[in-house]
Amino acid sequence: MRLHIRSHALSLLLLHSVEKVAGLDWMQCLTDIKSNANVTQNLVGLLNSNGDPVSNVADATAISYSLCTSFCGKGGDFQVSVFAQDFSSWLLPYLALISQLPFGAQYRLDNLMSAILTVGSPALAGYSLFITLLNSRWINRRFSHSVDYPNSRSAVSIISSLQQSPLRLHSDRARFASLVVLPENDSWWQYFSELVDYTHTWSIASATSIAWVVVAYILSVANSPSDAFVNAQAGAEATSSIWLWLIPIVMGWLQLSPKCDFNRLKAAYDRADRHARAGMADRPIGIPLTSTQRALTITAQEEDVMSPDELLTPPVFNYSRSLEWACTAEDIFLMYKAASEKARIRIPVNAESEWVESEDLKSIHPHNRHGSPQEIAAYCAQPGRARRSHWAPGVFTRMIIASCASLALQWGTVGGAFIVEWFTPTVGLGCRSLSYLLYGVVSTIIWMMLLISSILAHNSAAYSYRASLSERVALACSHSLRRMGKLLAIANSVWVVMMCILQYSGFYHTCWCSSNMIHTGKTAAYITIIETTTQAALAKAAWIGALFLACTSASAFVALVNLLLDTLST
Repeated sequence: MRLHIRSHALSLLLLHSVEKVAGLDWMQCLTDIKSNANVTQNLVGLLNSNGDPVSNVADATAISYSLCTSFCGKGGDFQVSVFAQDFSSWLLPYLALISQLPFGAQYRLDNLMSAILTVGSPALAGYSLFITLLNSRWINRRFSHSVDYPNSRSAVSIISSLQQSPLRLHSDRARFASLVVLPENDSWWQYFSELVDYTHTWSIASATSIAWVVVAYILSVANSPSDAFVNAQAGAEATSSIWLWLIPIVMGWLQLSPKCDFNRLKAAYDRADRHARAGMADRPIGIPLTSTQRALTITAQEEDVMSPDELLTPPVFNYSRSLEWACTAEDIFLMYKAASEKARIRIPVNAESEWVESEDLKSIHPHNRHGSPQEIAAYCAQPGRARRSHWAPGVFTRMIIASCASLALQWGTVGGAFIVEWFTPTVGLGCRSLSYLLYGVVSTIIWMMLLISSILAHNSAAYSYRASLSERVALACSHSLRRMGKLLAIANSVWVVMMCILQYSGFYHTCWCSSNMIHTGKTAAYITIIETTTQAALAKAAWIGALFLACTSASAFVALVNLLLDTLST
């Protein structure tokens, strides 16, 4: 039934195209003004296409804003049928595609907020996706280059998969050391790795949704006029470009397949915990007997984290926990690295015993991996007691790369829509171009606010037990930025939908919105009704350039994600 409805909608989309929307009849208005000027010989307000006064009525191709309001009225009637056709053809496919984003939060309201954050700030959505990819690549390369231990492959798979959870180590590192060293715990790693190795990837529904959007975008491009730009009021190409970023975001998450189902992750961890206890009945230093004593936790209470967003599993919230995750992942890596280096030079856990060679030269004999809790903790400890930074290696480099990629995607698509409307006569900043610019700027501000919020929260976490006044102020700023960012995201997501609705309803097809008043002011504002050959050529070039910019930025983002995905298994 669901597939039938989508197929029917796609058929309707292929059968219809936009011709015009409700609004003023500009050519008739210009004709009436010229006729009046011929009778009264009053040429005030009659202009050429560049906004300059004309001396001959026949040369008038534009009118001043004041003349427009006097003769042309405020706008046409709202046509429901035209609006419904435009809305269902150009906007509805993108709204339907939002359903293919990964969610999985414990509460539905958090899933709704993840969708709002994605729509309200494409920059934030792209950043969370790209930082997740870069973090996975980073920890995989760290382990593959420096660690060779029996359960390390399962460990790195689990660490990489748990970026959607508030991953934490027990303050007593000896507990996690037992997970690393004791051979009885190899089954825990393997079993947990198998349980979280589920995929949220391509399906018929996701492929159909993406195909529907791609077809809608192609039709919007085909529907855009090649010469009569002034009469192009539907704006399908511009409104489609402003949503084009959604395709790479959805495709990227489908390829990354984030493990973000809260209930499924929690159930998998509990099952793995019970599975491991049976093999550890005679060793109390292995997997602990109560959840409060677990060496590695994937859930937390709100008072245990600096930002509540860390508890929310939808991957758009990865911006808030990427720093803390990287710090925890680095701690785990260092413990594995220490154990791997000692095993490489044949040092057993029990310092009083001799190294026992395994029949398989590639494995470590279980006898070499047993010892007292103190010996196990020492086996995974780094040489020396130097204080380690709470910022993981390369974290700022990854943040910069992710920021550049996400901003390029957002401004390539939103900027393309802005360019189309800026160069469509009347050239300059109008209602449409300002709407697109405002959406892009607010989206960038949201990304900045939430990213700074995560940095301040992580910095405060390092001094949570001895917080100074400056750290408490920083944490308060973090909370304020997070709340304001979310409020702006709600407003911006509503704005981008309303912006398209206003476009399709003909709201922008008025004297005020069709003029360049925002750009030049009321006195010098005018409306171009018949564009010159030069203006038409410039508008066409801008349209082609905007199309290239939007498609290139979206394609480059997808290609870069695919390129970096190849490194995750090495």
